[in-house]
Amino acid sequence: MAKSQETFGKKEKQKKKLKQRQDKAEKMEERKANAKKGKSLDEMMAYLDENGNLSSTPPDPKKKKVFRQEDMEIGVPKHVPGEEGDSIRTGVVTFFNDTKGFGFIKDIVTQESVFIHVNQLSEPIREHDKVTFEVEMGPRGASAANVKKII
Repeated sequence: MAKSQETFGKKEKQKKKLKQRQDKAEKMEERKANAKKGKSLDEMMAYLDENGNLSSTPPDPKKKKVFRQEDMEIGVPKHVPGEEGDSIRTGVVTFFNDTKGFGFIKDIVTQESVFIHVNQLSEPIREHDKVTFEVEMGPRGASAANVKKII
């Protein structure tokens, strides 16, 4: 006689799966019974109060403020060259490579680093020299022009 192919472990697994299916079906039925079908438009509507907070009640029309469109500024005003005042600046050469012909000058007032090319020099300079220069906007950003060494 052949033994039964259903062992105790297989029977327990089948019982467990069947119980899980039944539990899942019960939960689904319960969800269907308790579910609301959509909300009304008034329940879904949200309003902003004068402080920018969301609320369920409409704002008070007495507190409404009227603005003219001309008074509102949107964006940042464009930078106009030459607006900074004195165009001639003073600075210290922080780095200069004689072989490659470029370096950087640190502005004394603004502490910003400005690129310098050997073509813009009126006389040879070295690191730690004090210089006067003008700032021009080149294709890669600010660069120094008309660089003169201060003695």
